[in-house]
Amino acid sequence: MVRKIAFVLAASVVCVPGTAVTAAADPVPTVMAALGDSISAGFNACGWYVACTSRSWSAGDAVGVDSHYLRLLAIGPAIKGHNLNFAVPGSTSADLAAQAQKAVAAKAAYVTILIGAQDACVSRESHMTPVATYRARVDRALAVLAPAGVKVFAASIPDIKRLWRIGKENAVAKSFWALGRICPTMLADAGSIAKKDQARRNRVRERVQDYNAEMANACAAYGPGCRYDGGAVFSYPYTLDHISKWDFFHPNADGQRALAQTTFKMGFPWVMDPLTQAPPALAR
Repeated sequence: MVRKIAFVLAASVVCVPGTAVTAAADPVPTVMAALGDSISAGFNACGWYVACTSRSWSAGDAVGVDSHYLRLLAIGPAIKGHNLNFAVPGSTSADLAAQAQKAVAAKAAYVTILIGAQDACVSRESHMTPVATYRARVDRALAVLAPAGVKVFAASIPDIKRLWRIGKENAVAKSFWALGRICPTMLADAGSIAKKDQARRNRVRERVQDYNAEMANACAAYGPGCRYDGGAVFSYPYTLDHISKWDFFHPNADGQRALAQTTFKMGFPWVMDPLTQAPPALAR
């Protein structure tokens, strides 16, 4: 009886005219995984230079963040406890395929990808990952996921130049950036408005934009099983209130929550699987 009711409810959601969900909506996955770098690992979102996976915008279980995992759990309880996080602080696009292999081995049906900030945040411009190399690495990772039919949500890289813009007058932020050598390509000599420094920052921003364009293209090539955020993360107007005071670089809990909210609405139109999952209120 419960399954029959669940089927009717799910069908009504799919078929009501004017709703965001269409007949192509996907059942909530039973296993999901976060792939990427320190942002998806929740680095510095809860303590001094540690990964805080519970506060990850993607697979975290902290109520205040309201991650993709918790939003999926509210729709489909079968995913409970199956929120994996393979994102590693410091990772670049070179590490993405190995993370994808772990996700497939763990039978993840849905993954989020946010990667590329560390490809641009290097010691000098000449060390930034070439755009073609970035694309090839993303394609390699997606090729690992495709045979398993994994649904992919690809987020754009945040606008790092915006961080410089909102923090360049903050003495504490500039001190952290200088002492910690945080993203030197963008944040070195943060107080300088010399033409050469302005040009450097613009070039780094353009490289990030190029990475985002290639992620969008790679996602499109993957087919309907991939959703790109349309540049939503890159264009998000974050402030220092969203940034960890441990390093003035990574998102804090508020920043992670903003990431979750901004990206989830750009993703798949998930619905409950009527054959395997009852609505949470009926399943209790």
